[in-house]
Amino acid sequence: MNIWMIPNSIAIGILSLLVIGNAYCGDVEILSAEFHKSNDGHWSVSVTLKHADTGWDHYADNWRVVDADGNVLGNRVLHHPHVDEQPFTRSLSGVTIEEEISAVYIEAHDKQHGWTANRLKVQLPATQ
Repeated sequence: MNIWMIPNSIAIGILSLLVIGNAYCGDVEILSAEFHKSNDGHWSVSVTLKHADTGWDHYADNWRVVDADGNVLGNRVLHHPHVDEQPFTRSLSGVTIEEEISAVYIEAHDKQHGWTANRLKVQLPATQ
């Protein structure tokens, strides 16, 4: 069968699967996040990511801490690919989180796919 003889509905379905699959293959996977509050009231955050970095054109290049409304509370830029270091953990200190906030989200970004839709919700540990 010639490719041009495929019915339109099947061709559209195949094209849709390719586009959807391509949009999700390569998203950054957020494996874990640890939060520790310091004596000065700021938080230190360590986040472990996994991504199929291939080099400078496609790598996980950022993660951030956001509240439920999407306000950015902390932002960690990743300045280089981690091709041979997967998964990897990077930290950020000095993050300010208001006392009334009990949960935050980690979002991750890569150079080709942007911000992943699969963010990680983190319940903050109770502090004394």
